[in-house]
Amino acid sequence: MSILPMPYYVAHTDPAASMRLASKFGAYFNRLSPHRRIVVVCIGTDRCTGDSLGPLTGTLLGKYRSPEFEIFGTLENPVHAMNLADTMDKLSFRFDDPFVIGIDACLGQASSIGAVVIGDGPLRPGAGVNKQLPPVGDIHVSGIVNIGGLLGYQALQSTRLHLVMNMAGLISRSLLVGIRMSTDRATEPAVL
Repeated sequence: MSILPMPYYVAHTDPAASMRLASKFGAYFNRLSPHRRIVVVCIGTDRCTGDSLGPLTGTLLGKYRSPEFEIFGTLENPVHAMNLADTMDKLSFRFDDPFVIGIDACLGQASSIGAVVIGDGPLRPGAGVNKQLPPVGDIHVSGIVNIGGLLGYQALQSTRLHLVMNMAGLISRSLLVGIRMSTDRATEPAVL
């Protein structure tokens, strides 16, 4: 039995949040072998404010079209409960041993709202609203957008768009910087 490290939490209001998240992402990417393709799967829908974190993040990342990573899940082409299994099938057919980053909104405690969480292993999309969906990711990124509990779907519907936009911007910037930092390190000669 292996023990996964504790998830890494950063408040979106932390002035150093982007730097902290980018460093954490960079640490993951620096351990990857060069042949592993980075694939970002942004889960959610634009039909529910709280659940739009994934597609908003994917759309923001898409503005930086790059050969360094692939994106699944944007506002235009969301990855959600109805097409998640098909998307994961396409992904495994298209890429050989990709490094998958699953991004999704989640519900949590009131004191954690606005936190971005990075953790080892897959995320479990739909768990906050009692849906059984396939797990996604070698690592996961969750944005705590509202309070969890019995009224999970209503909490997602009443989430402030301003919070979700800020978190999506933070995640996309940090992920992009983390990828670029690891790419730059791999191409620069080592200094002894």
